[in-house]
Amino acid sequence: LPFERRFIMKFEYRTKGVSSRSIILDIEDGIVKDVEFIGGCNGNLKGICSLVKGLSCEEVKKRLSGIRCGLKPTSCPDQLTKAIDEALAAGAK
Repeated sequence: LPFERRFIMKFEYRTKGVSSRSIILDIEDGIVKDVEFIGGCNGNLKGICSLVKGLSCEEVKKRLSGIRCGLKPTSCPDQLTKAIDEALAAGAK
């Protein structure tokens, strides 16, 4: 069997302008394997984490980018897309 190279990255992102303090991402081969929000609205964020597991980074960004929380210009889901962008820029594949 040929050796299969997999790229796994764990990345922590400090959120800005929302109630959660940070997001911890596990990305493997461009797929979101795990997400954990630190702080924020516990039940809602657990739901978001469950829904995005197994999706491609691009699909998560397409679905969640630009979502606002009330009058704020961002939200925890939108911050997740920013975390993915930073993780990808840092070398996740």
